[in-house]
Amino acid sequence: MKVARPDEFDVAEDREKTGGARALEAAVRELLREVGENPEREGLLKTPTRVAESLRFLTRGYRQDIQRVLNGALYSTPYDEMVIVKDIEIFSLCEHHMLPFFGRCHVAYVPTDKVIGLSKIPRLVDVFARRLQIQERLTTQIAETIMEYIKPQGVGVIIEAKHLCMIMRGVEKQNSVAVTSAMLGVFRDCDQTRAEFLRLIREKS
Repeated sequence: MKVARPDEFDVAEDREKTGGARALEAAVRELLREVGENPEREGLLKTPTRVAESLRFLTRGYRQDIQRVLNGALYSTPYDEMVIVKDIEIFSLCEHHMLPFFGRCHVAYVPTDKVIGLSKIPRLVDVFARRLQIQERLTTQIAETIMEYIKPQGVGVIIEAKHLCMIMRGVEKQNSVAVTSAMLGVFRDCDQTRAEFLRLIREKS
């Protein structure tokens, strides 16, 4: 049995990316025709390539591995007070209309015996945000993943976001903000812990 060399895997991955990009470009050209445009028009000649690259970037979370993102950044510590990373900017695509929604994510956890590098939390948020999403599922996925990998006493996640599918179309409410939360462990069971989290994220930095 032939064993592939590492560079062969790289070539295969590059080939897959190239094929996927070409398929996306063809789909965008067809989309332009369907909305009444001419993809051969000067201003649109590079649009299929640009849109394909943009979509691959905006959905790169599908191709990211949680283990590699966290990269062993767990540290043993006796610290058992709340850890909060707030005002994490999020950008995602609504799975119903493929229009952006964007806003802020606040993440807190109470360690058991390990903490995670602070920069890993925004990276973890991005893994799930850079997919076709609904805000409710995004909130839950972040909380459940932290609970699974860090095994803290509890996790709290709150997302506040504006949805262009509500602002640009549909009800067209420009000032509406959707708020979702996921509370696990002590954040669900202890009113005091949950109240402290809500108070701290509202404090001015």
